[in-house]
Amino acid sequence: MSAAIENPEDLRMTRLQEILDSGALRSAGRLLNSLAPAEIAHLLESLPQAKREILWRLVDQELEGEILVAVSDEVRAELVKDMDAASWAAAAEHLDLDDLTDLVQDMPETVVDEVLSALDDQRRHRVETMLSYPEDTAGGLMNTDTVTIRPEVTLDVVLRYLRRLGEDMPADTDSLFVVNRDDEYLGVLPLWKLVSGNPDDTVAEVMSLALSPLRVDMSDSEVARYFETHDINSAPVVDERGRLLGRITVDDVVDVIREEGEHQFMGQAGLSEEEDMFAPVLASTRRRAVWLGVNLLTAFLASWVIGLFQDTLAKYVALAVLMPIVASMGGIAGSQTLTLAIRGIALGQLTGKNARHLLFKELAVGALNGLIWALVVGAIAGVWFDSLALAGLIATAITINLLLAAFSGALLPLALKRLGIDPALAGSVLLTTVTDVCGFFAFLGLASLFLK
Repeated sequence: MSAAIENPEDLRMTRLQEILDSGALRSAGRLLNSLAPAEIAHLLESLPQAKREILWRLVDQELEGEILVAVSDEVRAELVKDMDAASWAAAAEHLDLDDLTDLVQDMPETVVDEVLSALDDQRRHRVETMLSYPEDTAGGLMNTDTVTIRPEVTLDVVLRYLRRLGEDMPADTDSLFVVNRDDEYLGVLPLWKLVSGNPDDTVAEVMSLALSPLRVDMSDSEVARYFETHDINSAPVVDERGRLLGRITVDDVVDVIREEGEHQFMGQAGLSEEEDMFAPVLASTRRRAVWLGVNLLTAFLASWVIGLFQDTLAKYVALAVLMPIVASMGGIAGSQTLTLAIRGIALGQLTGKNARHLLFKELAVGALNGLIWALVVGAIAGVWFDSLALAGLIATAITINLLLAAFSGALLPLALKRLGIDPALAGSVLLTTVTDVCGFFAFLGLASLFLK
């Protein structure tokens, strides 16, 4: 059987690490700077701190800005800790405006003014405009570099205008935005229509009115959903009066989608999506200790509930054997509903208006699964311990716990969101508390009542 073909990027990075381990820094530097900035950023995040610092010193200065934009916040903070204002200005020199804005937001306040003053008037004004909007909105994502045209001009005039722009045309331009004399957005002229249309036609005759502009205060999550729904590469951004402010391109939206995915995944373990895999031991310990402490409190609560029924447990050892099954079944069922609800909130599909429908549906699923698995577990427990009463108890407890798990999994994310707490971070901890405590209480409480 033939060996799998390795990714060329993986091969280059493996080779680079081998050269770095051998101490041939000059060769490592040449190979390093032949990589794309995103590849270098990935490599830096994949290395322990000592090697990361060595590699960062080998990076060509003109690549530093793009690399700093691509790495996570935590890694960036480590890389730039010794950078002065001149180094910041050099790193920012070759960046697109949207990337430059992102980088400025992470600069120390002591160097921001000096870096901005090093820009020409036009770039500085545009960056300051973009900085005036929150980072997680369309205004924070947009790039003010746009090509605008008037509806009354002909396609031939537009083509000659683009030729004059030449290399000054913004990168990734796939459409031109049509505005009136007050800069109000009217429509979009895709480049394919421009090059394939009759040169004597006016822009108004061939432009598209189908693409609605994005509000400048729209959240980045809504922007991502808009791009996904309309399958587009760029979109205009307007203010409350409909005046064109800039555009958002698909590469910025991909970053938003990736960050949201990482947030949901890492949040289930109580970690930030910016967590550095090779962060210092004490820093990682401090961050994780918080959620371990919260989990410990919930574990003590579950233990306290068990302690309430210690006499019953002492009489019937079988209860201790079966008890984890009740909590585990509830935990898994609740996690399924919780994940579904958090995803619905992230995609804008779950709101207070349709939460009732989700709740009833999940309760129905919980009830059916509860009955199915209650019969299975009850039958096994009855045969195992030769006790019909014990079979009925665990079957009833599992049904109750699965119903509570469905109820909690559906409503907890909405409740946390309303309280301003991130459901991705706190939801799983609270859900585990509910399913453990309620599962133990139902099972042991029923046992204390009916086992004599």
